[in-house]
Amino acid sequence: MRLGFLACLLACLAGPAFAQGQVNVYNWSDYIAEDQLKVFTKDTGIKVNYTTYDSNEILDAKLKTGRSGYDVVVPTASPFFVRQLAANLYLTLDRAKLKNWGNLDPGIMAQLAKYDPGNAHAIPWMWGTVGIGYNVAEVRRRMPNAPVDSLAMIFDPAVVSRFVDCGVMVLDSPTDVLPAALKYLGLDPDSKSSEDLKKAAEVLKAVRPYIRKFHSSEYINALAGGDICLAFGFSGDILQARDRAAKAVEKREIAYAIPSQGAMLWIDVAAIPKDAPHPEAAYRFLDFMLDPKVAAASSTLTGYANGNAAATALLPKAIAENPWIYPPPDIRAKLYTVTAANAEQVRERTRLWTTIKTGR
Repeated sequence: MRLGFLACLLACLAGPAFAQGQVNVYNWSDYIAEDQLKVFTKDTGIKVNYTTYDSNEILDAKLKTGRSGYDVVVPTASPFFVRQLAANLYLTLDRAKLKNWGNLDPGIMAQLAKYDPGNAHAIPWMWGTVGIGYNVAEVRRRMPNAPVDSLAMIFDPAVVSRFVDCGVMVLDSPTDVLPAALKYLGLDPDSKSSEDLKKAAEVLKAVRPYIRKFHSSEYINALAGGDICLAFGFSGDILQARDRAAKAVEKREIAYAIPSQGAMLWIDVAAIPKDAPHPEAAYRFLDFMLDPKVAAASSTLTGYANGNAAATALLPKAIAENPWIYPPPDIRAKLYTVTAANAEQVRERTRLWTTIKTGR
């Protein structure tokens, strides 16, 4: 009995230590260099339980339910992380546990500080734009003078209908798509007005017959494989499709355009939920993400700009000097961000999005 009690006591005392031997990471698909995850485990002895999602809404719902079981998550700064931060869902970071903190880009940190005062709760991971990806040959064949750098490619029925036979896909994300529709109409992309949002919804309903699918990740392989010829999506995803298409047996030229009217600038951040089961392992993983080699390898994989200044020198010129990834100042001046909506505004936007997708 004494031996049994002693064994039980030792197991209980050892439990937390053993628990820190794993870290549960919830991230976007294709968003970190997976070979680096093996390096992390080799260097730290911490096993990475890595799962993925393809929309902020999915992550948001899991975090708000509570006890998600995740140690590190990667939401978009605005409006999702901002709203989650207001709900007190994240730990305040102990920078003493992040020896690589000094690698972060001051400019991106300043942008992020608008949402996270003092940069107290999150580190920037990747950033980019939302724009137009297209198969150059297929678009040219159907419309030689196609306005590929305009939101008309997606929101003008007379234009997008030209590509219905070769396939069009759009992000399944009202947070990203409705602001773009507002911008197309010449309205404030950050408008929360019911009247403005209804106008944006009408724009999308008019082009709904020409959109094959709303999805936030499938368009990468669909564009690369020739299943679609036009997509409205994240810059890095389109560049991943470009690279995959270039390596395929049947090569295709995929291009990306930042809309001339302006595009959404987003920053994805890494943070530790307050109820993280393995907080010490989470700090080790955040510090791993701050390693320039990891950030550079992940940017090379994803085609996204990263928030790590020390990583720039490690990037291939094809990434560091690509204006689709690191836009020049005149293009960056046209980029916009969106602020968090309140609960009623979120419900209204969700209702509108459902009517757009279902046609009812």
